[in-house]
Amino acid sequence: MQSAVIIAAIALAVFLGYKTKINTGFFCIVFAYFIGCFWLDLKPKALIAFWPTNTMFVIISVSLFYNVAAANGTLEKISRSLLYACRKFPGMLPYALFAVAVILSVMGAAYFTVLAFLAPITLLICEESKMDKLTGAVAINCGALAGGDFPTAALGVIFRGLMDSSYEAAPELEAIDSFVTCLKMFGLAVLFSLILITIFRFALPANRNIGKDVKFEKPEAYTTAQKQTLYLMVAMMAVVLVFPLLKLLIPGNAVIKLVAGKIDVGLVAFVFAVIALLMKLAPQKEIIARVPWNTILMIAGAGMLIAVAVEAGTIDLLSNWIGSNVPTFLVPIAFSLVGAVMSFFSSTTGVVCPALFPLIPGLSATTGLGAVNLFTCTVLGAQSSAISPFSSGGSLILVSCGNEEERSSLFNRLLFVATPISIGVAAIFNLIASMVL
Repeated sequence: MQSAVIIAAIALAVFLGYKTKINTGFFCIVFAYFIGCFWLDLKPKALIAFWPTNTMFVIISVSLFYNVAAANGTLEKISRSLLYACRKFPGMLPYALFAVAVILSVMGAAYFTVLAFLAPITLLICEESKMDKLTGAVAINCGALAGGDFPTAALGVIFRGLMDSSYEAAPELEAIDSFVTCLKMFGLAVLFSLILITIFRFALPANRNIGKDVKFEKPEAYTTAQKQTLYLMVAMMAVVLVFPLLKLLIPGNAVIKLVAGKIDVGLVAFVFAVIALLMKLAPQKEIIARVPWNTILMIAGAGMLIAVAVEAGTIDLLSNWIGSNVPTFLVPIAFSLVGAVMSFFSSTTGVVCPALFPLIPGLSATTGLGAVNLFTCTVLGAQSSAISPFSSGGSLILVSCGNEEERSSLFNRLLFVATPISIGVAAIFNLIASMVL
């Protein structure tokens, strides 16, 4: 009974968030309070302790640093420079857009930041290059998501935290290396994205005249502040990546292991954010204002409700049900489709992954399926429906449309063309990947 109520509460929170346009996390916190304190008899302090402090800290710190690049135009300059580089191959524009989005995301720009900057540019490029706008939308959405899956990128950091927490809740199971898992997830996400983009690139008749009679303008040179910001971005990536990678390459070295254990992407991001502020690369007020508070609150609220579900045994119950009632070879597809359905109206990081990741360690142990595959299937399934106009990606793209007529047309195509194709391709891809890997 408890589990049914909690599952209903999660679904109701997502529905109310969509229907009322109020942050889903708010409803999750309210439901967590009533169910946790008045039904499960948790003390208020115990419930508040479910607040995902570590995840919030990392998101805020990483966002603060990369908001410097967003505020002073470095991200936009990177985008335009990379696009200009492929002017001689206009037919490759969808892949160029994808590459730009991947690079920006890998460098730490949040998913929302990447789309917010690239969506207006992409729609304009589609107009000028005679490329179908749906193809451009799919390209940057896939790129922002795939790049975000990188271990040190915005989404990757969240996924690693959720993976580690899932295994902390099941100490009897041997934990996987979340860093390596995200690296594999990143590679598979890039491969899936390229397949999906290729389908849209060559299946849509409107793309037959891409680049015909198009003139690409050379972007302006980087300003001093933008150059300095770019140097800091590269330096931060090097600091965050070098020692974890050395640990993988030289696992027996005690010094490398010690230093790698002291490197935290959130703390490192704060260090570089302070350096950027001291260098006056962007106004402090602006970079704070750009922090995705809405996303953070959604993630935190959903995390509290999911923690209540774990406390009530709901996650274990659902895991056992899937393991007992779904044929083993179909479990990856089950997770892919469940993730897609949940993400259709919500957030991959805020709702889907906090809800499904805790199921995976136990399910992997009982079915023999690799945990890496199950985590990847969940993420790719959830990300496949992020292009939905009701979800984060699709809504950001629609906001960038120049007029209401264009917005209405793209809304229907996102809903009835892009979303079902993406979900279907993800399910097939996940099934094949789970059988091969």
